[in-house]
Amino acid sequence: MNLTLETKRLLLRPLELSDDEDMFQLDNNPNVHEYLGKNPVQSIEESRVYIKNINEQYLKNNIGRFAVVLKETGDFLGWCGLKFITEEENNHINFYEIGYRFKEEFWGQGFAYESANAWLEYAFNTLKVSTLYASAHINNKGSRKVLEKIGLQLQNEYLWNNEIPCVWYELKKEVEK
Repeated sequence: MNLTLETKRLLLRPLELSDDEDMFQLDNNPNVHEYLGKNPVQSIEESRVYIKNINEQYLKNNIGRFAVVLKETGDFLGWCGLKFITEEENNHINFYEIGYRFKEEFWGQGFAYESANAWLEYAFNTLKVSTLYASAHINNKGSRKVLEKIGLQLQNEYLWNNEIPCVWYELKKEVEK
């Protein structure tokens, strides 16, 4: 995948197998998985499989989660991007979802907002998506704040996988007159 997005501070690029150690550091942290079912990865091989799955999404859907890298230092902060969801979730199917996950040491510094906002603009202006969706654990105030700050609107509560209490957000592209 040749797509790369840039913001003032960030480079958003496709995930590569060489990101495996950074992905393991991210997803091995129990605090990162507090609202994701409390099931952090236990081996770097799990991270490699995850990256391979994302690379398959690039090929299949021409989109997916991207590495978020700090331009100034080259540090891997986490990931953010769009995913085309083909399985039913909250009575929706075949839709674009925006999502993000960051290493704990980079929380609260505006990186999730900055990268998510870049993807929102890409979804509406380049992909011409009519509606963008997202979900978050009902108690994940940080993630919910980011979604609301980029303009997504709370729609309803639901149980993800019939067990995790989540909230559902959406934003419809305004049609220019």
